[in-house]
Amino acid sequence: MTDQPNQRYQQNHPNQPYDGYGPYGQQPREPQGWPEQGYQQHHGYQEHRGTQEHDDPYAAQQYTQQWQGQTWETQTQPPVSARTTAGEETAYPAPYGYEAPAPASAEAVGGPAPAPEYGPATVAGNARLTEAQRARAEGRSPIIEPGMQPAALTALLGLLLAGAAAVGTYALLVPLVVLQAVTAAGWFRLNGMWPARQGIALGFAGALAADAALLVSGRSPSAILGTLGVWVLLALVLQLRSHADPDERMYGLMATVAASALAIVAGGYLAAEADAVTVGAVGVAVAVLARAVPLPTAASVVVALLAGAGAGIAAGALTGVGTPGALLGAGAGACALIGHRVASYDYPSRFVHFTAGVALPLAAAAPVVYVLGRALV
Repeated sequence: MTDQPNQRYQQNHPNQPYDGYGPYGQQPREPQGWPEQGYQQHHGYQEHRGTQEHDDPYAAQQYTQQWQGQTWETQTQPPVSARTTAGEETAYPAPYGYEAPAPASAEAVGGPAPAPEYGPATVAGNARLTEAQRARAEGRSPIIEPGMQPAALTALLGLLLAGAAAVGTYALLVPLVVLQAVTAAGWFRLNGMWPARQGIALGFAGALAADAALLVSGRSPSAILGTLGVWVLLALVLQLRSHADPDERMYGLMATVAASALAIVAGGYLAAEADAVTVGAVGVAVAVLARAVPLPTAASVVVALLAGAGAGIAAGALTGVGTPGALLGAGAGACALIGHRVASYDYPSRFVHFTAGVALPLAAAAPVVYVLGRALV
């Protein structure tokens, strides 16, 4: 077999001996003007120099190249911030042998100072504190009482009930219906559920049904209990048919049942004795007015109870109740203070003060007026 590469090399270079590598076997020379280290750093590699002879003249092209250091393409780029401030410049790697000038600061060029960095944004956000929560955190009371104006309206409505009871049963229906309507609306708003027309209408309808049942049954208290049971079942059925979330349906059910119960129970004035209604309503009116006087809480409660008892004595003297009117006035006044306290819960709105704050003291006193009236009159 003829060694063709050897013959071609001898023909072209007759005066040079053939060393077995030929022109392709010669080791590459480094270019002039480049130091060995700089050349290797610029190209990013170093050739592996073979030490063994090969018969294949093309074997020199298969020498393994070992990469050393970082090349221009594989150099890690600095991360670019998604949010840059005024006066900042993003730094990029400069080419080999070139030094990039340092970025000028905002103060050097006379520009504005960099804006302060802010924390990362959150998806849920920060919870907003209510006035009641802020008051608790600061050690203050979150309770705001309705004040003198709602107390005056309560006293006016109480006097209307007292006067209408002295006139007759059907005359008593007019202020009683107003009381029941305001009670249903005020309770829903007190629970933060507004507008809730269906629940308010259902509670008010229950009160009207109880009033009608009282008139038909001869003012029997069983009419109130029967209507209350039917309306609780009706509210449960309506809430089960709702497409709202389970928690919202539960809140709506509880608010509807409570509003209906309070409005229906207020019908106890219609079932009670007329003289007892007069004495109890006067006691509520005076007790609420006394509670609205700006005094310390403990002193205000004591003054309100004494005022209710005194009003009961005065009203009992005008009617056939007599001295036991003091107990009736004091009991009605105590229930009125409970209703007043409920209407003052956790920074209620002005609408709550003029609905629940007006109606709840009178509605809460209705059962006591009925029970004590039956016992004392």
